[in-house]
Amino acid sequence: MFGAIPLLIVPFVLYNLGLLGLFGGGDDPWTTEMFSFRMMSGGVFSMTLGDLMVLIGLIFLFVEISKSVRTTNASIMDHLLSTLVFIAFLVEFLLVKGAAHSVFFTLMVIALFDVLAGFSVSMRSASRDINLN
Repeated sequence: MFGAIPLLIVPFVLYNLGLLGLFGGGDDPWTTEMFSFRMMSGGVFSMTLGDLMVLIGLIFLFVEISKSVRTTNASIMDHLLSTLVFIAFLVEFLLVKGAAHSVFFTLMVIALFDVLAGFSVSMRSASRDINLN
């Protein structure tokens, strides 16, 4: 049951919680610096909340693509729900002022890749399951 839930719903929900002000940062919480440290080269590495959101989205994309190689009945529901998550990203991007941000757009593209990769991997796996004599 829980295997069919698309994990990319997590960054979607976290982004919306950030829009509600849960993470602070005023009008643009995505530029809030989470941490930084000096590298051996003398440069400074810093990560903002927006960078962390994209990283979370990429980690969940990897897990979703790994889940898409299954050929079970749950995988069909997973693809359907992943498509709905992408549609929710797209609608919010087009209609909500706070979603007009590069972090949200990147998360939306990650959701699109999840949908496309899931269907592509499933079709490829399904074609291997069919034996033609």
